Amino acid sequence: MANVLIVLEHADGHLRTASLPAVTFGKQAAEKSGGSLTLLLLGAHGKASAAADEASKLGAGEVLVAEHAGLEHFLAETYAPIVAQVAKEKGAGVVAATGTSFGKDLVPRIAAMLDAGMVADATAVLGPKTFRRAMMAGNVIATVEVSTNVVAATVRQTEFAPAQPGGAASPIGKVAVAAVDARGASFVSLSASKSERPELTEAKIVVSGGRGMREGKNFEQVAAVADLLGGAMGASRAACDAGMVPNDLQVGQTGKVVAPQLYVAIALSGAIQHLAGMKGSKVIAAINKDPEAPIFQVADYGLVGTWEQAIPQLIEEIKKLKAAQR
Repeated sequence: MANVLIVLEHADGHLRTASLPAVTFGKQAAEKSGGSLTLLLLGAHGKASAAADEASKLGAGEVLVAEHAGLEHFLAETYAPIVAQVAKEKGAGVVAATGTSFGKDLVPRIAAMLDAGMVADATAVLGPKTFRRAMMAGNVIATVEVSTNVVAATVRQTEFAPAQPGGAASPIGKVAVAAVDARGASFVSLSASKSERPELTEAKIVVSGGRGMREGKNFEQVAAVADLLGGAMGASRAACDAGMVPNDLQVGQTGKVVAPQLYVAIALSGAIQHLAGMKGSKVIAAINKDPEAPIFQVADYGLVGTWEQAIPQLIEEIKKLKAAQR
């Protein structure tokens, strides 16, 4: 029997929705191993504990909060030793986090500290130490069995349903953090783009443009559709590499993985690397002038045509629909 420890992300006193699939993964892993599930939040004084109440409603055995002034800003160098220590104290056989930039930075360091085998991009829990994981842009799903005593894993958020609150609240405990050693690293600054649109990885609707938009100013049309639908704007790697839009909008294997209720792909061919980041979307609608574009192979709805003709008509129809609903 081994317990499971899931590290959660939080911001502004609330859990990041990206962490909720990791909780579902943790429940499944705990069921397979016959252990209990612990959720861990780290941060500055008052920051992590503000989100602990939300975490306590997700059905875990307990929620732990580690707070210290040195944890104000995320650094894998400061977080990893604390997570590793909690994992040892709780007898965790599985330590995991969602495969966001946070989890991909943190979990490998934890694995090194615990001499744990690493499972990246886990898509299913088959046994106490047996998992499925995506490889080669999601075109290969491998079944892996880890031989080490402890397993460290990053969780592909699109493959696990977000955990929902319900049942009795879990007890909330404190982790004593006497000191924080950054091991020579230091937080310098954070450059964050502000937008009225929802976070790309958490949006229920995503509208993405590809290289076929030709230049950055044309992405204003993509943004207009996203705003009308109350969604986030994304882009292909080709569009980002061409400098049309910032890199933080990139959807794909080397960008952000999304699984919204609706994904609209405009002038986007659908390269394998891009499909790996969005094919888990519930409904996919594509607009492309090339009827042989790979995006149509995964699309639920497809329109063959130029974006110059399609977007104005789409915007007009969306406005009519919204007016009729008022």
